[in-house]
Amino acid sequence: MLIVLSGLPGTGKTTIAQELVRRLGALYVRIDSIEQRVRDCKVEDSRLDVAGYTVGYAIAGDNLRLGQTVVADSVNALPVTRNGWRDVARQAQAEILEVEVTCSDRSKHRARVETRTTGIPGLRLPDWEQVVSREYHPWDRERIVVDTAGHSVGQGVELVLEAIRIRKE
Repeated sequence: MLIVLSGLPGTGKTTIAQELVRRLGALYVRIDSIEQRVRDCKVEDSRLDVAGYTVGYAIAGDNLRLGQTVVADSVNALPVTRNGWRDVARQAQAEILEVEVTCSDRSKHRARVETRTTGIPGLRLPDWEQVVSREYHPWDRERIVVDTAGHSVGQGVELVLEAIRIRKE
């Protein structure tokens, strides 16, 4: 199964994704890590996003074909990237579970953005203005929505795990 966690920076998707990886023994594909390594190779133009997602799709697909569960962690703001993850699952003949992580409390979201840190050397996190001005298209299909303004990390993880259990029944 491919589990894709999506959402704006600072919503809590990475924290939830990493806990899911631990609980499921899954493989982890983090687009921020891939994009930073591409930046480290001096690629700084518009191809960066394309390269990050393309490499992420390849890693996820390889591991899905080996029968592994993969948790993908990315903003996934556009229909083209969302459809890309679906294509990866289809080509690997794997199920996909799409999860959008949100934070409906604007002040909580802002505080998270302004105080968070990253474990990725060299990665510059976006500031609040960059987060709220980012292009992020509304979803046009079914997905699991985890609102971290009203759910703890543990509760968010449990919502996703329950959706996985239901799919397996």
